[in-house]
Amino acid sequence: MKKHYIGLVFTILFFLTLSPIRTNAQTNTIDIDRLQRATVYIMQTENVGTNLLVTCVSSGTILSRDGLILTNAHSTVSSQTCKGQTLIVAMTTDASEAPVPQYRAEIAQADIGIDLALLRITRELDGRLVDPTTLSLPFVELADSQTVRLDETVTVFGYPSIGNDSIASVRGTITGFVFEPRNNDLGPAWLKSNAEIPGIMSGGGVYNQQSQLIAIPTTAPITAAAGISSNCVSIQDTNFDRIVNERDYCVPTGVFINALRPSNFARPLLRAASLGLSVESATAINSVAVSSGTPTFKRLFFAAAVNPAGMPSSVISSLPAGSNSLYLFFDYENMTTETVYELRVTTDGIPNPTFSLSPVRWSGGAKGMWYIGNGGQPWPNGIYEFTLFADGVASPSQKLVIGVAPSSEAAFSDITFGLLDSRGQPQGNGFVLPAGNIASARFIYRNLANGVNWTVIWYLEGREVKRVTDVWNAGSSGSAVNTSIEVAAGLLPGSYRLELYIEDRLRATSDFTIAGAQVGALPQIFTDLRFTTANADPEALTSNAISNFPGGVNTLYALFNWDQIAPTTLWTLRWFVDGVAFYDQTIPWNNIQSGSNYLIRLAASGGLPDGTYSVELRVNNVLLQKAQAQVGIGQLPIDRFARASGVQLRGRILSADTREGIPGVTVIIISEQFSVSDFTWNQDQIYDLAVTDNTGTFEISRPLAYSSDTTEVAYSAIVSATGYLPLSADGIEVDTETPNPLNLTIYLNKD
Repeated sequence: MKKHYIGLVFTILFFLTLSPIRTNAQTNTIDIDRLQRATVYIMQTENVGTNLLVTCVSSGTILSRDGLILTNAHSTVSSQTCKGQTLIVAMTTDASEAPVPQYRAEIAQADIGIDLALLRITRELDGRLVDPTTLSLPFVELADSQTVRLDETVTVFGYPSIGNDSIASVRGTITGFVFEPRNNDLGPAWLKSNAEIPGIMSGGGVYNQQSQLIAIPTTAPITAAAGISSNCVSIQDTNFDRIVNERDYCVPTGVFINALRPSNFARPLLRAASLGLSVESATAINSVAVSSGTPTFKRLFFAAAVNPAGMPSSVISSLPAGSNSLYLFFDYENMTTETVYELRVTTDGIPNPTFSLSPVRWSGGAKGMWYIGNGGQPWPNGIYEFTLFADGVASPSQKLVIGVAPSSEAAFSDITFGLLDSRGQPQGNGFVLPAGNIASARFIYRNLANGVNWTVIWYLEGREVKRVTDVWNAGSSGSAVNTSIEVAAGLLPGSYRLELYIEDRLRATSDFTIAGAQVGALPQIFTDLRFTTANADPEALTSNAISNFPGGVNTLYALFNWDQIAPTTLWTLRWFVDGVAFYDQTIPWNNIQSGSNYLIRLAASGGLPDGTYSVELRVNNVLLQKAQAQVGIGQLPIDRFARASGVQLRGRILSADTREGIPGVTVIIISEQFSVSDFTWNQDQIYDLAVTDNTGTFEISRPLAYSSDTTEVAYSAIVSATGYLPLSADGIEVDTETPNPLNLTIYLNKD
């Protein structure tokens, strides 16, 4: 078979009907055209009679050729603020014009806590079902957001306002990294940028110079109790008085965005949606009393470092010059998944957007301790003031001076919890203790002087249960001081806190959890984690445990027993397939303290893909139980549409007579194992395909793999349209010298 390197001799093969647009290789030039066409405008609408009234809007990004779209959850998942039921997707057909509504979509996956949702195109705009295998949409590739660096140049794509506006892009640089307790293994919770991003671009895409998606610009509208946003625009006659004014529904717009949710947070959602997996609790949720009061922040303090359990290393009152990390800790209560929180920071009285956080959805629990901090970047000297807002209402602020000399003040730090052995040494995992009658803490001390007063205070669920004030006599510095709380009748399961004071000033604090039966020094909270399958949920409760399942099984159940875990205790459930997470949720415990057969259902309507599935159960990020099972061959099949390096092929198909674009032309790239003569229009023979739009433009979503001196990858191609002579070719190869992306102009002659 003779080789045809595209861009060199492909035009001869097509009798001069194929004309590549000569461009230089663009390995570090952002692909503006592709990113624009992969950006969509999403309208959540409410069904009112025969009308669809827009309730919320956002931008979004196509992540797969068959119609998976990444956007924010707050603008798509039905809520008090966004009450709609139908999602309309408007596509970018011309970057200079407004988007055109084309499809309806449904929510495939959503994580309200991180405010991300994946939509799946399911219907045409008129309601006709769409076969996703027939779609060939432009899509983008997720980057590893942990590789993003300070001062890196980024470009943001999205729709800037409500109405008939065209797509917009803004450029900026990465100015900071914001950390929160959730999902620290994924890197920063937020990236910060100096790009000026309008609120409607929330849900769009932030790209590096390789045209990879690194983050999702995110903000949430602040709403009143009735669900009306303080920043909104009336665009429709929703009360049918034939006038659009302030009496009509106001579509939330949000404020300017400086918070970017890293793309790694979207990976589990994309994994689950791509495999068609869904996870649900099949155990009835018991009623747990939760306060319905006003969301509140209090007890603000600072730390220079955070331990793996999300606790402060110590409490500080200032920072020396040259510091590059700072964390603001605070208590919270009465929070919900719809609460919007914000951090405003000033330096010497001047607003500092680098360390502030624009309004975003709350991602913690209902009550507890939280932190928001910046690491890996310098903090300039100055007087900083930090003010937290919940639903637009300010909490008491806290100040900190940066730029002082290194402190020589007396200090406590690095509290850990455990049970003492016979030598007085703490044993256990440090932050989750078993139920018993005693709990101990060890901490480091420095710069102490004998004779000063120090105080220990223990709390359970926010209520003080023990206070001891004593005179210090352990010397200047060390790490062997223990303090304990003991209750003869037994310590109740729940969330505990220890505070350490020196002369009435808080110097260290940490929370820990008591739960589970005692096995040595370790808690046994979750037990007998196992898998089974059944035709219905009740049957699963009595089915035998199974670790190997046949291929094509539709439902897999995970069951476990639990012991002495207090309601509202935060716990984490993680699912993996072949070691890659596709579900990760931290939620309050919502059942009785002890019980058996907590049931979780993993389902896929088309059958679970072959693979090794595993479940992890955690509290305070401490792994407590893990189990795995195999489905089919125990390994995921190779994804035919997996992203790979190579040349992106795109172009226009024009009439040889009129030089105008031809819509509806099919461009088929045949897999390397087959030639044109072998091709029988079987889906398994197709490497990728595309259909031209109204302007004759097409794009092959799957890159063509490179050929080299040692590896030959040769494709075949067919270009077919009703009323025109078809074109075909064998032996098509690309190499590292081929322009990338490769833009072609193909002329077809009438039949």
